[in-house]
Amino acid sequence: MSDDILVQQDGSIATVILNRPRLRNAINLAMWAEIARLTEGFVKDDSVRAVVYRGAGTEAFASGADITEFPESRKDVETSQRYNATTAAAYAAVRECVKPTIALIHGFCMGGAMGLAMACDLRFAAEGSKFGIPAARLSIVYPSEAIGQLVDLVGPAYAKDILFSARTVSDREALAIGLIQRLVPPAELERTTYDYLAQVADNAPLSVCGSKVAIQAYRAVFSEEHRARLRALSLEAVASEDYREGTRAFLEKRRPTFRGR
Repeated sequence: MSDDILVQQDGSIATVILNRPRLRNAINLAMWAEIARLTEGFVKDDSVRAVVYRGAGTEAFASGADITEFPESRKDVETSQRYNATTAAAYAAVRECVKPTIALIHGFCMGGAMGLAMACDLRFAAEGSKFGIPAARLSIVYPSEAIGQLVDLVGPAYAKDILFSARTVSDREALAIGLIQRLVPPAELERTTYDYLAQVADNAPLSVCGSKVAIQAYRAVFSEEHRARLRALSLEAVASEDYREGTRAFLEKRRPTFRGR
């Protein structure tokens, strides 16, 4: 494991730290793979009863996926399929973890980091946090399960608003629409998060696990037909001129010009 991800354990609560503060904790491909591996390990570790995911420092949970890698790691359909499989495994590991998970969010939580945060059971955020999914600025189709989780949290109209506009959502709006469950002053965020999980960890693990599995079963209604259509759209998008333009514009720090092809 590289220093890009750190793991701490205090009693029965494990913490995964995205540790690239100079890059606003942007998540590279190796980190996505490590998130999956670590989370799968927590499931098997009886000493862990809850998991926190957070970014190093207070500027960002994470600014999203590391787009500087995209010219190589997502340069065509084949590499994009491999990349998407790695990120999907990370989201799935967190989403399907039978132990309670919380995203502890300071500052920016954008793009792929939103997918990670939404895969957690709960999101506790500091005042001043900002949220967004700018996939439409890169000609990327966001993963279907992550879109499903967004709809579950905020409803279909707000999900469309956030995805269509690629706008940034403020801390107060995020709380009001259900994207986050706690909003507290920055100095209180850690105490609020870990005190809450200490209370959860004192409860019967089988009861907590049973509740989580029951809720997961209730929402598992995304049909394979929908998933297949979204996979096809995702590959179509990454093979497009617009995807290459979006990536170039991001790296060149300019507004992209999209042509729908």
